[in-house]
Amino acid sequence: MISRGCRIILWRHGQTAWNLERRFQGSTDIELTETGVSQAKRAARLLASLKPDAIVASDLSRAAATAGELAALTGLEVTHDAGLQETYAGEWQGLTHDEIITRFGDQYDAWKRGESVRRGGGELETEVADRAAPIVLRHAEKLPENGTLVVVSHGGTIRTTIGRLLGLESHHWEGLGGLSNCCWSVLGQGARGWRLLEHNAGTLPEPVLGDDD
Repeated sequence: MISRGCRIILWRHGQTAWNLERRFQGSTDIELTETGVSQAKRAARLLASLKPDAIVASDLSRAAATAGELAALTGLEVTHDAGLQETYAGEWQGLTHDEIITRFGDQYDAWKRGESVRRGGGELETEVADRAAPIVLRHAEKLPENGTLVVVSHGGTIRTTIGRLLGLESHHWEGLGGLSNCCWSVLGQGARGWRLLEHNAGTLPEPVLGDDD
């Protein structure tokens, strides 16, 4: 049972070199750039003002380092969970956006149409939601009344998790736009379940550079 008035903040990691190159990261462990570290420090100052009660993060270094900036300001420990990693995308991983279009154009088009596609032979989006959403809910259940959980993860994983928690059918998840580096979305409790209160918040609008564009 989740206590009344709880919020879930789903925070995407800071910039990496592969983001700039529009290279699909997936579960490849890529570190933050200096800009990414600066983004994380800035965003952490904003999120710390919301007085979070708990932080859970993907164990990939770009998410773990982002979470660490918030932990340093709040004194909270970060729980790392591999279930919050980005979508594993097999042969797509390490390829640029243009290379994916060239080599896997039909697969890419089917994915964008909302079809169930194992990109590069990897995970289905529903399988990502199957592993990530329960982790988020399990940590949310530990919150006090009006508590706040910060989940530090990846663009694709966050989008599928939001779609699952909102009860949207998977072919509608594409309607949730991607997150810019170090931006976040906020879910709050409504009368009929979770509600999307904010999406891609944290800065003025910026390009979405990453696996989920």
